[in-house]
Amino acid sequence: SAGYHAYFAGQKTYNGVALLSKAEASDIVTDLPGLEDPQRRVLGATIHSESGDVRFLNLYVPNGSEVGSEKYAYKLGWLEALEAYLKQQMKEHENLVVVGDFNITPDDRDLWDPVGWKDKILASPKERAALQGLLDLGLVDTFRQFEQEEAIYSWWDYRAGGFRRNHGMRIDLVLASPAMATRCTASYVDKAPRRLERPSDHAPVVAEFDL
Repeated sequence: SAGYHAYFAGQKTYNGVALLSKAEASDIVTDLPGLEDPQRRVLGATIHSESGDVRFLNLYVPNGSEVGSEKYAYKLGWLEALEAYLKQQMKEHENLVVVGDFNITPDDRDLWDPVGWKDKILASPKERAALQGLLDLGLVDTFRQFEQEEAIYSWWDYRAGGFRRNHGMRIDLVLASPAMATRCTASYVDKAPRRLERPSDHAPVVAEFDL
């Protein structure tokens, strides 16, 4: 009734990704090619607008649980399949935006205690190398295109007053192809919803594009 088209891929209780758009979408994808995975972590779609098509990919990257665990190996394999898919998508789509919970801190600026988290899950060298592999394809972390204050995060643990103490991490990202990065006019974390009575442990991450 609000005039949006809704697209989603999810599974009960656990994972899900969604896309809302005022323009219709096509070429819907809900899996990474070559990766057999029952978990719903991917939603790709091409949004059609008067100013041209934009390819969106919404992701919920596996958490990985603990470095060295089976879930960690699954995460690294998943990221390898993602890189192969994005390499192909970058060739096919000049206007590409990749968003979601990446469950990786890009570098030490993106977590509150780099020493305490050194080599641990969400900050391990292999995870960060996998994320860097995506950036090396030409994708741009839109948040870092703009001058930002220090200690800006997108996730805080519910426990131990994580949000109040700003013990957080920036793990939710908006990546853009070079063509879209040049059209990005702002990229920031909106912390206001995290202050609500029963919030998500994540805050919305916003990127604005001049289309």
